[in-house]
Amino acid sequence: MEPSRAAAGVLLVLATSLACQAQAQEPHPLIGLINEFREAEESCGDGKGQTVGPLAPNEALNVQPAASGAQLQKALQAADYRPAKLQAMSVAGPGDAKTAMQALKQRYCAPLRSHEFAEIGVSRKGNTWQVLLAQPLLSPDLGDWQQVGKNILQRVNEARSKPRTCGSRSFKAAPALTWNAKLGDAALAHSRDMAAQNYFSHRAPDGSQVSDRASRAGYSWQRIGENIAAGQGSEKQVMAGWLASPGHCSNIMNPDFTEMGAAYAIEKSSAAGSYWTQVFGTPR
Repeated sequence: MEPSRAAAGVLLVLATSLACQAQAQEPHPLIGLINEFREAEESCGDGKGQTVGPLAPNEALNVQPAASGAQLQKALQAADYRPAKLQAMSVAGPGDAKTAMQALKQRYCAPLRSHEFAEIGVSRKGNTWQVLLAQPLLSPDLGDWQQVGKNILQRVNEARSKPRTCGSRSFKAAPALTWNAKLGDAALAHSRDMAAQNYFSHRAPDGSQVSDRASRAGYSWQRIGENIAAGQGSEKQVMAGWLASPGHCSNIMNPDFTEMGAAYAIEKSSAAGSYWTQVFGTPR
């Protein structure tokens, strides 16, 4: 996602999903297209829609296209995957991922943009494509938010250590980020606010955005960026979703960021259950 200009010449970046041996493994192209669709402010009818969090690839959902619900259930049981909610979609005829995406949008627009799902699997047999969307079972407590945030940082630095393609953009390996407690506080505040007020957006109901939240936390920034997600049940799942979404992946690989904070919040009565925020920064 291209950075936009903020006041005083500073940059504000928002992520609103093997060419060689060193190149990081990329998700299935169709997953990237689906996450781009979820990230866009596009509705299933006329008018403007709201962005939805990225879906995390899960290999257990990459089962062969099934002829019946019973066959699909048997395949998922064999993979030891028991989701809280599942949506199966299939289209026949497309010869490539872009054509399959167009067919899926026409037939399954609403579930593709649903906040009820957090994981995805894609399989293909000939010209028959199957997409499985799932909501994983969430643990009531994922552990200390700060430790989970630092685990995310470790995964971010692992991702940045290798070249990666995010959608149509190619990135070289980037320097490691360091943890910043103020960015962690800003991330925690936004995750808790989304969970408590049951919304998913970079813009809070009071109109504030990541730049405001970082400043409130006492972070003096030259460059700031944010990734958000909802519904995932671990740092592994949320990172998989961000890396499979071109805009979010671009923030992770952006060499101009030097620091990071991340946090989650859980609210069982909310639409997504869990809310995740990752804040990137470069200090003044």
